[in-house]
Formats: sequence, C-alpha cells, structure tokens
Amino acid sequence: MVSRVRVWLNRTYAENVFFMDQLRRNPSDRAVEIHATHGDADSPVLAAADTADLEPEGLSPAAYVEYALDQCVRRGIDVFVPRLHQSAIVAHRADFAAAGTALLAPPPEAVAVFHDKVIAYEAVQAIGAPVPPWWRVRSADELLAAVEELEAAGHKACFKPASGAGGVGFRIITRAPFSLTHLSGFPSPYVPLDLVLQALKDTEDAVDWLVMPRLEQPEVSVDCLTGPDNRIRLAIGRTKNGRRRGFTLAEQWLEPARRIAEGFGLHYLSNIQFRMFGDTPVLMDVNTRPAGGLHQLSLCGVNAPWAAVQLALGEDPGIVEPPFLGQDYTVVSGPRPLRAVSLPQQRVEEPAEALLPAAPVPPVVEQAPGDSVGVAAQVLPL
Repeated sequence: MVSRVRVWLNRTYAENVFFMDQLRRNPSDRAVEIHATHGDADSPVLAAADTADLEPEGLSPAAYVEYALDQCVRRGIDVFVPRLHQSAIVAHRADFAAAGTALLAPPPEAVAVFHDKVIAYEAVQAIGAPVPPWWRVRSADELLAAVEELEAAGHKACFKPASGAGGVGFRIITRAPFSLTHLSGFPSPYVPLDLVLQALKDTEDAVDWLVMPRLEQPEVSVDCLTGPDNRIRLAIGRTKNGRRRGFTLAEQWLEPARRIAEGFGLHYLSNIQFRMFGDTPVLMDVNTRPAGGLHQLSLCGVNAPWAAVQLALGEDPGIVEPPFLGQDYTVVSGPRPLRAVSLPQQRVEEPAEALLPAAPVPPVVEQAPGDSVGVAAQVLPL
C-alpha cells in the first residue's frame, strides 16, 4: 500500500489554497495531507490545511530553522515548501534530509543570486539572457542621474527595492507636480520626482533601489519545474495583458527562462517573469518559489504542484507537456471559508480510525478592496 505524503507550506500566500487543492487532487490518486503555518490566525491556508500551527513571531533566521526542523520531525513532514526564510532553510538541506524531509526549493547558491535583483541582473546578463538597463541607487543624486538618463532616451523611469517580492515598493516616476489629481480615485503607483528626491535628502535611513525603464506589456510569467540534475521538466508561460490572461509556449519567452532555470540550478518550482523593452522580451524578475498563480496551469491540463512533489520524493515525472493550452481567462475574487476559531480543527490520528464529529460550518469572509483575508483568486474564462 502506498503511504500518504505529508506536505508543509510555511507562511505562504492566500492564493496557495489552490496549490493545496491540486496536491489533494493529484493524478496518482495518492493520499496527501497538508500542514500549514502562518503568522495570521485567519489566513485561509490555515483553514484549508489538515493540520496547522501559528508561527512564533520575532525568530531570527537561525532560530526559525530550528523551529522548522522541529515541525518536520513532530509532524512527519515528507516535503517542505519554504517561503519565509527560504535562504536560511535551504542552507540546512542536509539537516532536513536527516529528519526525513525533502525541501522543495533550490540550493542556497541559486537562492542567493536572486535575492538581490542587481546581482541577479548581472548574473543573468553574463549567460546571455536579455535584461533591461538598470541603475543601483542609494542617494538622491544617483536617482536623479538615472532618471535623467532614462528620460533622455525616451523612457519612463521606475524603481523598486533591490531585494523584495510581490511588487512591494514599486513606483513610477513622474515630473508632474503633486496635486489633487494624485488624491482622486484609487492610490496610484506614480510619484512626483521632486517629492522622492526630497524624501531621500531628508531621511537618515539607507535605501537600496533598482531604477530601470518602465517595461511594457505583455507580461509573461514562465513557470518552470527543474530537476536536481538541472534539466527542465516543465516550462509554460502565463501571459498577462490588462485583465486578459492566457498561456504561451513561444520560444521567445521559454528559451531564456530555460536558460536561467537550468543555468542557475533553480531546482523544483520557480517563476521567471518577462516584459517588453521596445521589441525585445527582457527579464523583469525571478522567483525561487512557486508562483501564486501556478494553479492556473490546471487550465492546460497540468498539475505542476504534484509533479514537483513527485520530483522532490525522487519519483521523476519526466517531461511534463501540456496536452492543450487553455483559453484566455480573467482572475476574479471569490469567497473562501474560514474557521470560527483562530486555528482549524486538527486532524487527530486514532488507531481505530474513529470518525471525528463534523466541524461546524465556517463563516465566509468576502473580499473588500485591499482585504485578502479568507479570499483567494479564482479564474474564469473570457
């Protein structure tokens, strides 16, 4: 009898409730139980898990590794998908292996390269993959020089933190003075240059920004599955142009993504994002983790989370080809149930396999602007 697989996701995105759903609906019909931890007791991933714990706050990376090892031992984790403190965790891969846990994450060298976007751009450019022009900026004078050079070439300038994820801190520079226009409607990513320069002059805090031209759509996120042998098993592009989403196998996107994933050993699941600079697709960002929208590949008949778990367990799924490309679609918000208590009812192991009483029907939380509690994105065809 094939044993169940225990998978742990730590402090992950709400949208990964779909990642969890796909693991349970795997084509191998293998029993999967999911453990989840988070700092937010109302995270929907906790409600979607079979077992869950609140994570302690304020742990150093080293202390978090000890916490993670303890979770793996106590919970009998077979595969750990780390997001929080990924760098520290992958540096202890041997310790997790000794505990019987496989890490679904790249080696520390690959994680280190893509932690810093400037180092990443330099490294990617060195292997011949296309990147946009960029400047590393730490002062008002450096920012002004970069913006003026970009504007002289006819580009809009934008900046983002040299390290970070999820588009946090991304802003587009404008020369328009601050006015009521900036206070009408929803908040905008546009910020007046003079205010940014003054803020840099006034602060005592260090900044480390990447300044580059604003890249144009379409945005293409290539989801990759790479084995420990550095060979790609899966590469599918997800296109984004406004509300419209779709899929692509065009080599102009997939070839540089394969080159990056294989060249840097981005083992297991990674997400490599491109946009247009003029007529050329160029790298925008590399995520050394599963993308939040990875489940959308199910519209192409692909279960990428399960293929990755198989690979982590040493059960090579081989080359994963989509049997078809799904139609264009859009993403909408939908309700997701939450437990009435701060943590979901824990699944109890009983030798007699006694049935537990049914949990009470949980409340449903609707999404409001800026509120992602209890809600994840769903996909609908256009």
